[in-house]
Amino acid sequence: MARKTLLAFCALLATLILVKTSLGQGRQPYPHAVTDRLVHQETPMKPPPRNVVFADPDFGSSMVRATDGTTNFKLPGTFLRTEGSGQENEWSADSKKFYVIGKGGQNLVFAFDPANMAISSLPRARPGQGLLLPLRPGPSFSLVDPDLIYGTSDPETLTITSYRFSTGATTPVVDTRTCGMQPPLGSGPSVVSDDDVSPSLDDNRVSISEGGAQFGEHMFVVVYDKRLGCRWYNTQTGQIGGQWGATGVATVTTPYLIRHAYLSRSGNYVVIATNGPGLNVWDLATLDVSTCHLDECAGYEAVGYDSLVNGPTIEGDMQTAKRPLNNLSEISQLVTPVLFVWGQAQHFTWSNANVQESAPVCGSTHSYDGDGVEDPYDEEIFCIETDGRASTVWRFAHNRATYVSPFFQTQPLGSVSRDGRFFLFTSDWDAQLGKEADGEPLSDVFILKLD
Repeated sequence: MARKTLLAFCALLATLILVKTSLGQGRQPYPHAVTDRLVHQETPMKPPPRNVVFADPDFGSSMVRATDGTTNFKLPGTFLRTEGSGQENEWSADSKKFYVIGKGGQNLVFAFDPANMAISSLPRARPGQGLLLPLRPGPSFSLVDPDLIYGTSDPETLTITSYRFSTGATTPVVDTRTCGMQPPLGSGPSVVSDDDVSPSLDDNRVSISEGGAQFGEHMFVVVYDKRLGCRWYNTQTGQIGGQWGATGVATVTTPYLIRHAYLSRSGNYVVIATNGPGLNVWDLATLDVSTCHLDECAGYEAVGYDSLVNGPTIEGDMQTAKRPLNNLSEISQLVTPVLFVWGQAQHFTWSNANVQESAPVCGSTHSYDGDGVEDPYDEEIFCIETDGRASTVWRFAHNRATYVSPFFQTQPLGSVSRDGRFFLFTSDWDAQLGKEADGEPLSDVFILKLD
């Protein structure tokens, strides 16, 4: 009898495992997420009210709408969005604060309770309102200090600045004009920064690109080490200099301009998106600059601790490549086998990157042509395994973003929290949020729980 009971129990356990496997769930660190490769059609849903937790009807994940038409008290009735690149950290290190960006470039910071996903005002803000930061759009929270955020301010955009929430104090970190760049930076409206301030994981280094009159015209990458001082690279002359590391001419001598530059979380590399095809990687302690060509490094990318993830879209939309920054030709395909489907752009965010290079990279997909859900992963929010043990894609929700050209805010661009448990993203909720008085489409910011 005991043997029969044991056999029955084993059979029941095997059945439960089979059922769970067929549903495609159960793998850490997101054991409740769907991991199958089936098409999940989107269930129609009206826009939810702000600050009310609800479940995605297709994947079951908890979500909350973080903003609505009243959130931007400076410009009511206008769109709100995330930072957009996926590189800047929009979450405090303890996941208890996040920011959104208003149409006029306002950074509005809110308190967040990770336990119940409740959104509230910070102590220095008026009740019901976000705290208006004295920084330009797209700052980056410290990855270790939840009370600190880095950015730039008008009119001194060449100075990297920090803001401390507990005191309300804005403090210069470094005036990059004192870093000794050649030729000297100068000043005036024709010499600004791109505001792409990136901190290292230990908070010891920050980087920025600057020197031109606007986005795409910059030629300097500046990295400031809080102990060693400045280091810089002029992409027009190839000259590299500063107070530490090798000085001389970079191994890439062809002049180019910078679209964005992001410091790796280790603080050892800068990934430079050129104002042209491909990207370059500068090994900071040296003169080595490596090039990743367009066919290899096309699509949107995310910079981790010492690695880069991007979607080359050579074999299919969900093709996702990971490569170490010290050897760009060493490629690991994260999603295998690749689904040979087309029509959806990938956007990535990796603020949860760790020293072990094992944290999942997260992202979203959307169609530029309004195709809707036709294939697996279409118009979804997901995370992808990066540790090489398996090829898991955790699927959490439909992002319900209907892109309206040329409006950047209608793309579901996101930012993952430092602990990898929450995903902040923009959506026009299937174009149901309406339009502003000038006809521009509205969008809001939503938070998704990743579990």
